Amino acid sequence: MNEDQKRVKFTQCWLEAEPAVSAYVFASISQFHDAEDVVQRIAQELARRFDEYDSGRPFVGWALWIAKSRVIDFYRTQGQSRVVFSDELLGQLADTIAQQADGRSQRREALESCLDELPPRSRRLLDLRYVGERSAAEIAREMGSTSGSVRVLLTRARTALASCIARRLAVENR
Repeated sequence: MNEDQKRVKFTQCWLEAEPAVSAYVFASISQFHDAEDVVQRIAQELARRFDEYDSGRPFVGWALWIAKSRVIDFYRTQGQSRVVFSDELLGQLADTIAQQADGRSQRREALESCLDELPPRSRRLLDLRYVGERSAAEIAREMGSTSGSVRVLLTRARTALASCIARRLAVENR
């Protein structure tokens, strides 16, 4: 893999892992700016050490392992009794966030597949409501319908989507 390919791969991995890493760091460090700085340092370290990453394992787990070390280092360099969490608790928090990140990824994949299976009209209604952030009244005007009808159709589309996602996740978790 050349340097450009590595950069692209790292960027993809980081974009997927960043929400979990940020959640972990912000849960561990109470001061916003300190937490933000630690997340930036983690991203830099991950980029620098990306050659050490075993692509056969989840990137988020590796990123959280490094994040845990950086949070501990942060508190050690503070040189004060501000350490609110023990090393063990920080490790448990990292493990929990990693497990949740895996679940979010499965739910996201199920959501994307289920959205593709919706009838075009239902998909358009959901896009107008959630992507376009339009109200039922605005959607009704655009589609030549009533806002009551739009609300009913949105409820049906959301119900169908939720059922589809639940079915997919049940099949994947067997």
